[in-house]
Amino acid sequence: QAVNADAFAEFRVLGKGGFGEVCACQRRATGKMYANKRLNKKRLKKRKGYEAALVEKRILARVHSRFIVSLACAFQTKTDLCLVMTIMNGGDLRYHIYNVDEENPGFTEPRAVFYTAQILLGLEHLHQHRIVYR
Repeated sequence: QAVNADAFAEFRVLGKGGFGEVCACQRRATGKMYANKRLNKKRLKKRKGYEAALVEKRILARVHSRFIVSLACAFQTKTDLCLVMTIMNGGDLRYHIYNVDEENPGFTEPRAVFYTAQILLGLEHLHQHRIVYR
């Protein structure tokens, strides 16, 4: 079924990057929350990023792991390419390192082992699909 921007209600910005931004969004029909990565077409063209965006879309569509976001759908608007992905609650790792306990940044060793294991399981899943990350 065809999907477009009208299918989603956008909320706050979760992050920004060189080609666009990621916003929390909600599917109007189901109420389910997602992350919408909007890649600006002009910036992609100017910085020759179209091929990388298409590779990212193909990879996200192929992977299905608890430790990696997966692609729910993709569409384009007049100005943006949009990759709608599962949303990972909890923010990014940098937030947890520096902002959870500002007086004692970092993790206890058991917590560091836990996060490291999750990262390794995500990388292992990619490698099983013959995908090398960076």
